[in-house]
Amino acid sequence: MSEIKELMQRYPASRIIDVAKALSGDLRLRILEVLGEQSMSISQLAVKLGVAQPTISINIQLLEQAELVSSTLGVNREKICSVTCRTILLELPTKLGEGLHKLEEIHMPIGMYSSSSVGPPCGMVNREGLAIGCVDDPRVFYMPERTEASLLWFGGSGYVEYYFANPVPPGVLFDELRFCAELCSEAPGFHQEWPSDIVLFINDCRVGQLSCPSDFGDRKGKLTSSKWTGGTEYGLQTTWRVTSNGSYVNEERQSDLSLADLNLQYNKPIRIRIEVPVDAVHCNGMNLFGSSFGDYPHDLILSFFQIHDAHDN
Repeated sequence: MSEIKELMQRYPASRIIDVAKALSGDLRLRILEVLGEQSMSISQLAVKLGVAQPTISINIQLLEQAELVSSTLGVNREKICSVTCRTILLELPTKLGEGLHKLEEIHMPIGMYSSSSVGPPCGMVNREGLAIGCVDDPRVFYMPERTEASLLWFGGSGYVEYYFANPVPPGVLFDELRFCAELCSEAPGFHQEWPSDIVLFINDCRVGQLSCPSDFGDRKGKLTSSKWTGGTEYGLQTTWRVTSNGSYVNEERQSDLSLADLNLQYNKPIRIRIEVPVDAVHCNGMNLFGSSFGDYPHDLILSFFQIHDAHDN
């Protein structure tokens, strides 16, 4: 039988949309049905439901985001999935802005960048910790296999840039844009005292700088493959925010840059560049972690939040 963590899961009004999205697909409901009887791996679910493994993985990720499913790593580091509860309780909103909080959320694999500029040392590995192409060869960053990357890195200065669709319909206002990633500095092997200044740009506007203190390798990353022996194990989960009155990195105010300055348009992509500038005080590279590496089971996340009702403006 599946190990249920709670008989009932309570969700505040701000989580209703997450839960509703997770429950809105037939396949996800079928997954919950199967997991209600016993825990299963991704491959077992694929066989049981007659669906390709990548499709199962995507739908499991949506259920995980809603905290309806939790996952652990099995003996072969394959994801083992279980339901978290038997019953859910949704708290309906009681005041303006309480229910409609997160408008949209887009997850982007780290290997799906649109452009890059890196030099050796550099490289990338898949979820099993196996090298994609040749290590320290920048040409790897142009190979189609890069889409399978779960960890990528470069030393010194450089960047990777991603194009996100703007999912917010014309005329719908939002109050905050957030970008979340797990990352750290890049040293040969690893180095616990190796600071690097990592800057986020949105549509070429400087949002803010993370001064990461380390290339972390003092312990095994919670998700990092046992086959990986490259030194770097995990990173810092970092959130950049742009609001109507300023920009922030992990709640620390960076500048007066506002949403209006980003020139966001519904029919144009949102360009997000993660960069170690050549003129940075600490120009010591970057490691970027995907959902199967490091400590946090997610890819890059771009979220759109609405704090107030658009009709009140």
